[in-house]
Amino acid sequence: MRPGEERPLEGGACDGGSELELLKLRAAECINEASERLGALSRAIWSQPELAYEEHHAHRVLTHFFEVEPPAASWAVQPHYLLPTAFRAEWEPPEAWAQSPALRPLHLGFLCEYDALPGIGHACGHNLIAEVGAAAALGVRGALECLPRPPPPVKVIVLGTPAEEDGGGKIDLIEAGAFKNLDVVFMAHPSQENAAYLPDVAEHDVTVKYYGKASHSAAYPWEGLNALDAAVLAYNNLSVFRQQMKPTWRVHGIIKNGGVKPNIIPSYSELIYYFRAPSMKELQVLTRKAEDCFRAAALASGCTVEIKGGAHDYYNVLPNKSLWKAYMDNGKKLGIEFISEDTMLNGPSGSTDFGNVTFVVPGIHPYFYIGSNALNHTEQYTEAAGSQEAQFYTLRTAKALAMTALDVIFKPELLERIREDFKLKLQEEQFTNAVE
Repeated sequence: MRPGEERPLEGGACDGGSELELLKLRAAECINEASERLGALSRAIWSQPELAYEEHHAHRVLTHFFEVEPPAASWAVQPHYLLPTAFRAEWEPPEAWAQSPALRPLHLGFLCEYDALPGIGHACGHNLIAEVGAAAALGVRGALECLPRPPPPVKVIVLGTPAEEDGGGKIDLIEAGAFKNLDVVFMAHPSQENAAYLPDVAEHDVTVKYYGKASHSAAYPWEGLNALDAAVLAYNNLSVFRQQMKPTWRVHGIIKNGGVKPNIIPSYSELIYYFRAPSMKELQVLTRKAEDCFRAAALASGCTVEIKGGAHDYYNVLPNKSLWKAYMDNGKKLGIEFISEDTMLNGPSGSTDFGNVTFVVPGIHPYFYIGSNALNHTEQYTEAAGSQEAQFYTLRTAKALAMTALDVIFKPELLERIREDFKLKLQEEQFTNAVE
């Protein structure tokens, strides 16, 4: 097969025309047909927000959705897959194995997130992420079922990935082997604009505890060691350090515990900080400098300090240009208006455990507009994520992901470019981390 040619679909898809384009049309139709069920799924998750690793209601709703999705028993569901609130649902055309029993099927993963934020619920729209992942997988399955003859060997896998906001559920699943045999993974995140890629950065979180000595604040304060003073000094040290930070570095934190009563010199204080940088190498440099600020505060106040990093570091998201270009081509056909590449590569971003996924398997993590200019992690975004208006944009994004997955299945040269992009970016990252 010459480069640039599509993989032929034996027997055609429906009634003439571009066979692959007809398959994409069928994927979009399948998503439309399931729109009420998908909207109800999203609303059920949105209406009962749950924190990281505690998403029991969302987990039940999602696993039930795939267990009963018609036709009956079409999805093989593992409800507690490697983590209590993770799941795995698989579908593959049975004819494909009979046609090519020795050929390993292509494994395509669609990721769902469903944890919420404390106090403000689904202010990051993870209910919509779950809906997009489920919808895109349904679209791919429906399109392949439309074929009159067996499709190429392929397995469609939906992974329920808990605890993105805190803890890094995807990293737990990576370490447990959940991504070992996946070839390409897909998900999408709600935002204020449509972007095929945003440079989400590496992140390290740390808990800092200061231990002093209590004493009466008025009668004999000289007998005490003020742990709150240590926390305030640490906070100010980092504020002064900002002048020497690179423009791409981010440091933000809170004083979680600063004492119990004004007339007792605090014997204990606690801070939580997040550090972010474009690469893991830069993140390590930033972290070392910040930890020096914490230790200096302990020395100045006479307190002892305990610095404990989080369970997982979030890696920066590696771009896959071949994959996000295919996604943009499909999205434009659906009327999606994307921000420019320059804006995309230089715009603001956060951090996600999907970054760690991109270091083990090629993947795409586009952002999509949901009909509101509200900012993520606000009460206004919580309201927008649960609105009916968000449904149109969410399902349109799912269609674009499903169409892109069909390109991956039927365009072997695209899959090869995706794999090559993945290898090159991984090598670049390793080289950069080695020489910086």
